[in-house]
Order: sequence, then structure tokens, then C-alpha cells
Amino acid sequence: MNTPAFKRILLKLSGEVLMGEGGLSIDPDVIARVAAEIADVRAQGYELCVVVGGGNIFRGISGAARGMDRATGDYMGMLATVMNALAVQNALEQIGVETRVQSAIPMASVCEPFIRRRAERHLEKGRIVIFAAGVGSPFFTTDSGAALRAAEMKCDALFKGTSVDGVYDADPKKVPTATRYETVTYDRVLSDNLKVMDASAVALCRDNNIPIVVFNIRERGNLARVLRGQATATIVQAA
Repeated sequence: MNTPAFKRILLKLSGEVLMGEGGLSIDPDVIARVAAEIADVRAQGYELCVVVGGGNIFRGISGAARGMDRATGDYMGMLATVMNALAVQNALEQIGVETRVQSAIPMASVCEPFIRRRAERHLEKGRIVIFAAGVGSPFFTTDSGAALRAAEMKCDALFKGTSVDGVYDADPKKVPTATRYETVTYDRVLSDNLKVMDASAVALCRDNNIPIVVFNIRERGNLARVLRGQATATIVQAA
């Protein structure tokens, strides 16, 4: 994979990435491994923002499916992302990496409110900034929050760490013959309803010309390899 040289990136992690095989919602060993990979990338000179989902703790849309009010479920999901962000922050600071958590929902006792200029200053000082609570409003996923923050922070790319090594024309876990794309356009992702990110997130990245790099975060050391262009991934970009 020929990856352009990126300077500032946003890393989007699904909440499920933090789960261990033992059924823990937040597995300390998994978080420590992910934190070590993030620290390694920062040490290479990248400016790094992080957005973590909350699906390992609570997913608002599933709560709505069981009869819960959708807005209430989404707010609960946003609070779950704050918990994950604090867990990742703790793991990073335990290995000596300066980190700040900024939440779209103000909660001054545990983290900073989201202020774009302050976040930029943190990045300039070499700190990692973790954005929590999505966009701060219901009916939007953390994918949309990641795309929004990537645009606001003028990131060169959005890296989405998942459990698969790219974008396929079908679910590779269910269809053994599914074909992986090396590159695919934003419009193709939207028209074919490829499960990369939700449509609003893809459209926002398209409108701001932010490439989306989809890769397998569960493979140890893969983030650094993808940034060097030495790992399997899919780039979603303009034609």
C-alpha cells in the first residue's frame, strides 16, 4: 500500500477494540497494547488525535431497539465514550505520554471541554488529544464525531482501526470470497453502502478531502506499519 506522508492524523477506534477475550468491557492488557502502539507513532513525530467509540459499554441504537428513547440511549453511549477515553488516557500516561481528554459534553471534574484552539495547542506541544462524547448531540455516531474532529483539526487523514484489514465488497467474516479494495472512492462507498463508516461521516470526509485509511488494529504493531505503507489497508479517497 502506497500511503502518503501524513503529519497530523486522527485515529478512530471502535469501543469493541478495547474488549478482551475474557468478556471484560475494558481489558487492561488490550488498552496497554493499544496505548503502546499510539505512543510509538507519536515518538515517530506524528501529531495524533484519538476518538474511541463506546460500543463495548453501551450502544445507544441498541438501547433504542429495545424500547429506550433514542436520544437518551445516544447520550448514554456518549458517556460510555468518556469512560473509554479516560481509560486510554490513563494507559498512555502510565507509559509517560502526555495526554488530554476533551469532551463535547462539559464535565469539568474529569476532562476539558472541547475547545478547538486549545486542542491545537496541545498537539503543537506534542500531547495526544482524545476527543470524547461524539459531537455532543444525539442521532450522530462516533464515526461522525471522528470525521468532524478530523476536519476541525485539519488532519491529513482519518485512520479507522477495526477488526478487518480493509474495505471489502461484502462482509469477509460471512462471505469467504469477498474482495478487498486497495483504494475506493467516497462515492463508491456511499452508493454501494459499504460498511466503512456511517454515511454522514464519509460525506464529511469527502467534502473536506480527508482520506480514510481502514486497517486491522488488532494485529500488534499494525498502526506504525500502515503509516509506513508496509501493511494491508484500504484508502477511501477521491477519484
